[in-house]
Amino acid sequence: MTKNPKLVLPEIENYHSYSVYTANGGYNAARKALKQTQDEVINEVKASGLRGRGGACFPTGLKWSFMPKVSEKPKYLAINGDESEPGSFKDRQIFEFNPHGLIEGALIAGYAMGIKAAYIYIRGEYHKWVNCMQDAVDEAYAAGVVGEKMKATFGIDFAMDIYVHKGAGAYICGEETSLMNSMEGDRAYPRFKPPFPAQVGLWGCPTTVNNVETIATVPAIFNVGASEYAKLGAQGHAGTLLYGVSGHVNRPGVYELETGILLTDLIQDVCGGVKNNKRIKAIIPGGSSMPPLRGDEIEGIKMDEESLKKLGTHIGTAGVMVMDEDTDIVKVTLRIAHFYHHESCGQCTPCREGCGWMEKVLKRINKGDGTSQDLDLLLSVCDNIEGNTICALGDAAAWPIRGFILKFRDEFEAKVKKNRSFQALNVVHGRRESAKTLVFEN
Repeated sequence: MTKNPKLVLPEIENYHSYSVYTANGGYNAARKALKQTQDEVINEVKASGLRGRGGACFPTGLKWSFMPKVSEKPKYLAINGDESEPGSFKDRQIFEFNPHGLIEGALIAGYAMGIKAAYIYIRGEYHKWVNCMQDAVDEAYAAGVVGEKMKATFGIDFAMDIYVHKGAGAYICGEETSLMNSMEGDRAYPRFKPPFPAQVGLWGCPTTVNNVETIATVPAIFNVGASEYAKLGAQGHAGTLLYGVSGHVNRPGVYELETGILLTDLIQDVCGGVKNNKRIKAIIPGGSSMPPLRGDEIEGIKMDEESLKKLGTHIGTAGVMVMDEDTDIVKVTLRIAHFYHHESCGQCTPCREGCGWMEKVLKRINKGDGTSQDLDLLLSVCDNIEGNTICALGDAAAWPIRGFILKFRDEFEAKVKKNRSFQALNVVHGRRESAKTLVFEN
């Protein structure tokens, strides 16, 4: 197989249309998979080494095996296309350029788990891509590869319906249990686990939630074979990834490359280097929620989960955010803190209160009215948020803040002052003896 094959986003004109997709082998993977047993399909996906592309990197075949074989209730597949992670913009490429690959992958996943209905949940602001996906689903129904007609098309006693669901336009809806609450028409609050979605999911029924890129990758596994797919990319994190590169590079965009590519090669060779030949100050390797890397530590770093984990960060959604030497790290950190404060659903006290405090303290530091004690306070708040919330949004908020402070403390120190004083604003309290100028010293 060629190096960096285009398995998810083939460079074929009009590949989004049913006629072009089928002319280039589309739905052959489904025909192959539908002739196998359910266990054989799941084992094929396990053997491929495919891991989730939504951020957690959980083994896909293993996740499918959690779905109960027999259930008195209906079983559902929820495909997560919320994609609200800052720095991530890969799923919309699939909606636009390879929607039938997503549909075919959904058919294979549904057959493997005995699922009769799949919902493609798309971020509320993605109006264009919602329409792209709906057009493709309509084409698939008309062609008889989805719905009741697929029994005759594929010659099997299995049928699955696919629905496009427009999301609520909130970051929290990307969390799998919040997504399910949103689909049910409720407020998108994360649910306690256990029970896990495979036992109690949509409408109290067994549900599997997978990312768009994960499902769109499945047909490639059956086209090339699990053993061949497993040879692609890095050991322990096989296949190709859609890297979404943004920031201070000459050629930002989405690139399908094998896992394990050197980060420096991705930036210099694929993206044409940093604008104006400036030095790299920082890189976030997998979307804004991942801990950052310093520019002087990226040499030799490979872009796969196992390699990045050793450095205290993660591949996440492979949304690579590049910042040059002129970047104000304090402002970047403040902007990230503002996002997570705004997007916190408010259900958990550590996240609801902690995200607000982090933004307030960072605003104070950015204005030049903070002290070194505020930096330690921020680290303390991060520690109190991480691991103490129902979902991972709290961790997502804490990781980048902690990472930037620990790796770029000198830049934060340059914006703080030795001491800070302020007077009580309340008129009544201002008349008290205790309202004299308060001084906080380092």
